[in-house]
This record gives sequence, C-alpha cells and structure tokens, in this order.
Amino acid sequence: MSLQFLAVVAVFSALIASVAAAPLLEPRQGGVTVLQNYEISKFKTYTYFASAAYCQPATTLTWTCGTNCEGNPGFTPIANGGDGEMIQFWFVGYDSLLESVVVAHQGTDTSKLTSILVSADVGLDGLDSKLFPGLGEDIQVHSGFADAHARAAPAILTAVEKTMREFSSNRVTLVGHSLGGALALLDAIYLPLHLPLDTRFKTVTYGMPRVGNRAFADYVDKNVSSLTRINYKKDIVPILPGRFLGFRHTSGEVHVRNSDSAWVSCPGQDSTAAGCTIDEVPNIFSGNPGDHFGPFDGVMLRC
Repeated sequence: MSLQFLAVVAVFSALIASVAAAPLLEPRQGGVTVLQNYEISKFKTYTYFASAAYCQPATTLTWTCGTNCEGNPGFTPIANGGDGEMIQFWFVGYDSLLESVVVAHQGTDTSKLTSILVSADVGLDGLDSKLFPGLGEDIQVHSGFADAHARAAPAILTAVEKTMREFSSNRVTLVGHSLGGALALLDAIYLPLHLPLDTRFKTVTYGMPRVGNRAFADYVDKNVSSLTRINYKKDIVPILPGRFLGFRHTSGEVHVRNSDSAWVSCPGQDSTAAGCTIDEVPNIFSGNPGDHFGPFDGVMLRC
C-alpha cells in the first residue's frame, strides 16, 4: 500500500469521521443477484481497457502496453492524450470484438500531488453549459472531477467522432477506474449531447467514487442506458465523498463481496443491501485501501 494512497485517505478522514458511526440514511434495501461465472467473464475486456489507461501514452498509442494491451488484441488505437497530472491519461480507438469505439480514462495517479488534490476537491457545482447544454441547474457534480473532465473533453469528442467515421460505428464504450471511472461517467452524459442520436453507449467503471448529487444520479439513471460500476470488497473509494455532503451514487453497482468473492448485482442507488459496498464498508475505518486496485477477475488495475 503506497504512502501516497494513504495521503488520499487522510484528506477524507476528517470529513468522514464525524459520521463514521452514523446510521444508514435510508432503510436497508432488498436482496442481491449473484452473477454467474460466464457473466463475470464478460467484464474482463473492459477491465483490461481500464487498466491499460494507466500506461504511458507512447505504449497505448502503439498498443504495446504489455498484458493489458495483449488482453484486447483486436483493438486499434486512434488517439490519446493527457499528462497523468493535470489531465489524466486517456485513449480512444476501435475494438473489433466489441464492434465499438472505446474511450478509456486513467484513474488517480497517487504519485502525483495534483491528482490527489483533484480528488480531494469535494465541492458540488453545476456542469458547464457549453459542454453540457440543456441540463437542469439542480444537477451538480464534484467540482474537481468536472474540472478534470473539461480539460480533456473537446479532444476526446474529436477523437471519438473521427473513430466513428473511420470504422462506421455507432457504438461507444466508456471505461475507467477510480477518478477515471468518474470521468467515464461524465463522458456518458457529455458525449450523447454531441453525437448522433442513434449512438449506443455502454459504460463500465471500477472503484468509482460518488460523482454528483441525487439530481445527477437520477439523470444518469434515466438517460444513461447501460452503466455498470464494479467495486471490489472493502475498497473505501466508492463510499467517498460522503452522502452527508450531498453526494449519491447512481444505480448499477456490482460488488465483489468480501465474504466469499462472489460478484453480486445490487439494487438501486447507493444500495444498502446486504453484501453491497455500503453494507460491507459503512465507513473508511472498516475499509481496506489495498482493495482499491482489485484484482477484478484476476486483473489488477495498474500498468
């Protein structure tokens, strides 16, 4: 476990400690659905993409990033960017197996202080109307995540449009881990506002923190057609920032249960069902920061 990652935890500790023993804000929800092995295996393609986003741009542009790139041999990279600090690494390309454009975002690089500060900026603000035209003022998101997304959004949109034209595709797959998951979720709102109406989206995130308020979560549930956010065991990042600050997760959680490593589909927003994240990690003191990177079906989220 790195000292830098523990620094991230320390930033949030003061905020969370005051509610560490607080009761659940809502009644406990109903049961979960256990995923079968064949269902779990379908996620590995997305896991490798999310992991590859941590690799240096020179290797993702040539698709020579080792095991993560080898896990998706049918991928053709088109563009990438970011510096891993002010702008998270990202890449865009086309995967022949998925028959989809793929956009992948790097997660928080805990070796770089700027990235840590982005994750620690926990204010809620409205989205930029130029990037997100037509959204209600009640929809608010983590200001640090919104700023990080805005720095790369125009370049990513251009790359996606180019890839869609080149491969005659109307499918876009968005992936990311940690902060990268938050950026992927913001893309799942941003890109449909700028791409053809018949574009089909799929979003898969890993260890994603809460991104916005309840109005945001409601908007996502209504307008983002295919979203899965996967959490691993006692990872503390998915319970941050706290609900007491006004943040709320969307629906779509799949949790790798701590007790038996089963993958379970959890009901509703910020599910309180037994075996889901809030049940197994009610506060940061009961969590395990080392679980943040997996492994997810054998894949660690790192380059």
